[in-house]
Amino acid sequence: MIEQGAGIPPGDEPERTTELERWNARFAGEQYWFGTEPNAFLASQRHRLRPGMTALAVADGEGRNGVWLAQQGLKVLAVDFSQPALDKARGLAAKRGVAIDTLCVDLATWDWGPPSFDVVAAIFIQFASPPLRASIFRRMQEVLLPEGLLLLEGYRPEQLEYRTGGPPQVENLNTARMLREAFSGMKILQLAEYDAEVAEGSGHHGMSALIDLVAQK
Repeated sequence: MIEQGAGIPPGDEPERTTELERWNARFAGEQYWFGTEPNAFLASQRHRLRPGMTALAVADGEGRNGVWLAQQGLKVLAVDFSQPALDKARGLAAKRGVAIDTLCVDLATWDWGPPSFDVVAAIFIQFASPPLRASIFRRMQEVLLPEGLLLLEGYRPEQLEYRTGGPPQVENLNTARMLREAFSGMKILQLAEYDAEVAEGSGHHGMSALIDLVAQK
Protein backbone atom coordinates (compact mmCIF):
# COMPACT_ATOMS: atom_id res chain seq x y z
CA MET A 1 0.00 0.00 0.00
CA ILE A 2 2.88 2.40 -0.62
CA GLU A 3 2.02 5.02 -3.22
CA GLN A 4 4.76 5.91 -5.63
CA GLY A 5 6.15 9.28 -4.65
CA ALA A 6 4.15 9.40 -1.43
CA GLY A 7 5.72 9.49 2.00
CA ILE A 8 4.99 7.09 4.83
CA PRO A 9 3.33 8.77 7.84
CA PRO A 10 5.92 9.93 10.42
CA GLY A 11 6.62 7.31 13.04
CA ASP A 12 5.45 4.43 10.86
CA GLU A 13 8.53 4.16 8.66
CA PRO A 14 10.28 1.06 10.10
CA GLU A 15 7.13 -1.05 10.49
CA ARG A 16 5.59 -0.11 7.13
CA THR A 17 8.90 -0.45 5.29
CA THR A 18 9.46 -3.90 6.77
CA GLU A 19 5.95 -4.97 5.72
CA LEU A 20 6.51 -3.69 2.20
CA GLU A 21 9.88 -5.40 1.94
CA ARG A 22 8.36 -8.69 3.13
CA TRP A 23 5.62 -8.64 0.50
CA ASN A 24 7.94 -7.47 -2.25
CA ALA A 25 10.21 -10.42 -1.47
CA ARG A 26 7.26 -12.83 -1.69
CA PHE A 27 6.15 -11.39 -5.01
CA ALA A 28 9.63 -11.08 -6.54
CA GLY A 29 9.91 -14.60 -7.96
CA GLU A 30 8.11 -16.24 -10.87
CA GLN A 31 5.76 -18.17 -8.56
CA TYR A 32 2.37 -16.58 -7.90
CA TRP A 33 2.06 -16.57 -4.12
CA PHE A 34 -1.73 -17.00 -4.15
CA GLY A 35 -1.92 -18.76 -7.50
CA THR A 36 -3.34 -17.47 -10.76
CA GLU A 37 -6.95 -18.64 -10.46
CA PRO A 38 -9.65 -16.38 -9.00
CA ASN A 39 -10.87 -16.68 -5.46
CA ALA A 40 -13.71 -19.23 -5.35
CA PHE A 41 -16.16 -16.87 -3.64
CA LEU A 42 -15.50 -14.14 -6.19
CA ALA A 43 -15.97 -16.57 -9.07
CA SER A 44 -19.28 -17.71 -7.53
CA GLN A 45 -20.59 -14.16 -7.97
CA ARG A 46 -20.19 -14.17 -11.74
CA HIS A 47 -23.96 -14.05 -12.21
CA ARG A 48 -24.02 -10.56 -10.66
CA LEU A 49 -21.52 -9.13 -13.15
CA ARG A 50 -22.10 -7.60 -16.57
CA PRO A 51 -19.64 -6.65 -19.30
CA GLY A 52 -18.88 -2.95 -19.23
CA MET A 53 -19.04 -2.60 -15.44
CA THR A 54 -16.22 -0.73 -13.74
CA ALA A 55 -14.44 -2.61 -10.94
CA LEU A 56 -11.93 -1.78 -8.22
CA ALA A 57 -9.84 -4.71 -6.98
CA VAL A 58 -8.53 -3.70 -3.55
CA ALA A 59 -5.09 -5.00 -2.49
CA ASP A 60 -5.15 -7.22 -5.57
CA GLY A 61 -1.56 -8.41 -5.28
CA GLU A 62 -0.42 -10.38 -8.32
CA GLY A 63 -3.75 -9.86 -10.03
CA ARG A 64 -5.58 -13.19 -10.02
CA ASN A 65 -8.88 -11.57 -9.07
CA GLY A 66 -8.58 -8.38 -11.08
CA VAL A 67 -7.60 -10.34 -14.17
CA TRP A 68 -10.58 -12.65 -13.73
CA LEU A 69 -12.89 -9.64 -13.48
CA ALA A 70 -11.40 -8.31 -16.71
CA GLN A 71 -12.05 -11.70 -18.32
CA GLN A 72 -15.74 -11.19 -17.49
CA GLY A 73 -15.70 -7.99 -19.52
CA LEU A 74 -15.27 -5.51 -16.67
CA LYS A 75 -13.01 -2.45 -16.79
CA VAL A 76 -10.67 -3.05 -13.85
CA LEU A 77 -8.44 -0.90 -11.68
CA ALA A 78 -6.24 -3.10 -9.47
CA VAL A 79 -4.49 -1.40 -6.57
CA ASP A 80 -1.80 -2.74 -4.27
CA PHE A 81 1.19 -1.48 -2.30
CA SER A 82 3.67 -3.79 -4.04
CA GLN A 83 4.93 -2.72 -7.44
CA PRO A 84 6.47 -6.15 -8.18
CA ALA A 85 3.05 -7.71 -7.56
CA LEU A 86 1.35 -5.30 -9.94
CA ASP A 87 4.00 -5.94 -12.58
CA LYS A 88 3.10 -9.63 -12.38
CA ALA A 89 -0.60 -8.75 -12.49
CA ARG A 90 -0.13 -6.99 -15.82
CA GLY A 91 1.86 -9.98 -17.07
CA LEU A 92 -0.95 -12.35 -16.06
CA ALA A 93 -3.49 -10.11 -17.80
CA ALA A 94 -1.43 -10.21 -20.98
CA LYS A 95 -1.25 -14.00 -20.85
CA ARG A 96 -5.04 -14.15 -20.45
CA GLY A 97 -5.61 -11.73 -23.33
CA VAL A 98 -7.12 -8.91 -21.27
CA ALA A 99 -5.99 -5.53 -19.95
CA ILE A 100 -6.20 -4.05 -16.47
CA ASP A 101 -5.17 -0.71 -15.05
CA THR A 102 -2.90 -0.86 -11.99
CA LEU A 103 -1.93 1.66 -9.36
CA CYS A 104 0.62 1.29 -6.58
CA VAL A 105 -0.91 3.03 -3.56
CA ASP A 106 -0.96 3.26 0.19
CA LEU A 107 -4.59 2.64 1.12
CA ALA A 108 -4.08 4.66 4.31
CA THR A 109 -3.32 7.85 2.38
CA TRP A 110 -4.67 7.27 -1.12
CA ASP A 111 -7.32 9.66 -2.44
CA TRP A 112 -9.91 7.10 -3.49
CA GLY A 113 -11.82 9.74 -5.44
CA PRO A 114 -15.55 10.15 -6.12
CA PRO A 115 -18.04 7.33 -6.75
CA SER A 116 -16.68 5.62 -9.86
CA PHE A 117 -17.15 1.85 -9.58
CA ASP A 118 -19.98 -0.61 -10.15
CA VAL A 119 -18.07 -3.31 -8.25
CA VAL A 120 -15.53 -3.26 -5.44
CA ALA A 121 -13.82 -6.59 -4.78
CA ALA A 122 -11.95 -7.00 -1.48
CA ILE A 123 -10.58 -10.50 -1.04
CA PHE A 124 -8.56 -11.30 2.12
CA ILE A 125 -7.58 -7.70 2.88
CA GLN A 126 -6.85 -8.49 6.52
CA PHE A 127 -3.45 -6.86 6.61
CA ALA A 128 -5.37 -3.85 7.97
CA SER A 129 -5.53 -3.09 11.68
CA PRO A 130 -8.97 -2.04 13.00
CA PRO A 131 -8.46 1.74 12.47
CA LEU A 132 -7.21 1.28 8.91
CA ARG A 133 -9.87 -1.34 8.23
CA ALA A 134 -12.61 1.10 9.28
CA SER A 135 -11.22 3.67 6.86
CA ILE A 136 -10.98 1.15 4.03
CA PHE A 137 -14.51 -0.12 4.63
CA ARG A 138 -15.85 3.45 4.56
CA ARG A 139 -13.98 4.42 1.41
CA MET A 140 -15.00 1.24 -0.42
CA GLN A 141 -18.62 2.21 0.13
CA GLU A 142 -18.03 5.81 -0.90
CA VAL A 143 -16.43 4.94 -4.27
CA LEU A 144 -19.31 2.68 -5.28
CA LEU A 145 -21.85 4.08 -7.71
CA PRO A 146 -25.55 3.82 -6.81
CA GLU A 147 -26.61 0.16 -6.79
CA GLY A 148 -22.94 -0.82 -6.91
CA LEU A 149 -21.82 -4.15 -5.45
CA LEU A 150 -19.30 -4.89 -2.71
CA LEU A 151 -17.82 -8.40 -2.86
CA LEU A 152 -15.78 -9.22 0.23
CA GLU A 153 -14.27 -12.42 1.59
CA GLY A 154 -12.20 -12.71 4.73
CA TYR A 155 -11.20 -14.96 7.59
CA ARG A 156 -13.13 -15.36 10.84
CA PRO A 157 -11.36 -15.54 14.24
CA GLU A 158 -11.56 -19.34 14.11
CA GLN A 159 -8.92 -19.16 11.37
CA LEU A 160 -6.30 -18.84 14.09
CA GLU A 161 -6.91 -22.52 14.89
CA TYR A 162 -6.37 -23.60 11.28
CA ARG A 163 -3.31 -21.44 10.56
CA THR A 164 -3.69 -22.00 6.82
CA GLY A 165 -3.40 -18.33 5.85
CA GLY A 166 -4.16 -14.86 7.07
CA PRO A 167 -2.75 -12.73 9.87
CA PRO A 168 -2.04 -13.91 13.42
CA GLN A 169 -3.82 -10.90 14.95
CA VAL A 170 -7.38 -11.79 15.95
CA GLU A 171 -8.39 -8.13 15.81
CA ASN A 172 -7.75 -8.14 12.05
CA LEU A 173 -10.26 -10.93 11.42
CA ASN A 174 -13.92 -10.51 10.51
CA THR A 175 -17.17 -11.45 12.20
CA ALA A 176 -20.72 -11.27 10.91
CA ARG A 177 -21.63 -8.67 13.53
CA MET A 178 -18.66 -6.50 12.52
CA LEU A 179 -19.59 -6.61 8.84
CA ARG A 180 -23.27 -5.91 9.49
CA GLU A 181 -22.31 -2.84 11.49
CA ALA A 182 -19.65 -1.63 9.06
CA PHE A 183 -21.98 -1.93 6.07
CA SER A 184 -25.27 -1.11 7.78
CA GLY A 185 -25.98 1.58 5.20
CA MET A 186 -25.97 -1.00 2.39
CA LYS A 187 -28.39 -3.74 1.42
CA ILE A 188 -26.95 -7.08 2.53
CA LEU A 189 -27.56 -9.59 -0.27
CA GLN A 190 -25.45 -12.40 1.18
CA LEU A 191 -23.59 -12.91 4.44
CA ALA A 192 -22.27 -16.41 5.05
CA GLU A 193 -19.94 -17.98 7.61
CA TYR A 194 -18.53 -21.44 6.88
CA ASP A 195 -15.43 -23.61 6.85
CA ALA A 196 -14.00 -24.87 3.57
CA GLU A 197 -10.84 -26.14 1.92
CA VAL A 198 -8.93 -23.35 0.21
CA ALA A 199 -6.27 -23.94 -2.44
CA GLU A 200 -4.80 -20.60 -3.46
CA GLY A 201 -1.12 -21.13 -4.13
CA SER A 202 1.20 -21.45 -1.14
CA GLY A 203 -0.28 -18.40 0.59
CA HIS A 204 -3.72 -19.86 1.38
CA HIS A 205 -3.91 -23.65 1.51
CA GLY A 206 -6.05 -25.95 3.64
CA MET A 207 -9.19 -25.91 5.75
CA SER A 208 -10.15 -22.31 6.47
CA ALA A 209 -12.71 -20.32 8.50
CA LEU A 210 -14.30 -18.01 5.94
CA ILE A 211 -16.87 -15.25 5.85
CA ASP A 212 -18.41 -13.85 2.66
CA LEU A 213 -20.30 -10.61 2.14
CA VAL A 214 -22.22 -9.33 -0.86
CA ALA A 215 -23.75 -5.90 -0.31
CA GLN A 216 -25.38 -3.35 -2.59
CA LYS A 217 -25.24 0.42 -2.25
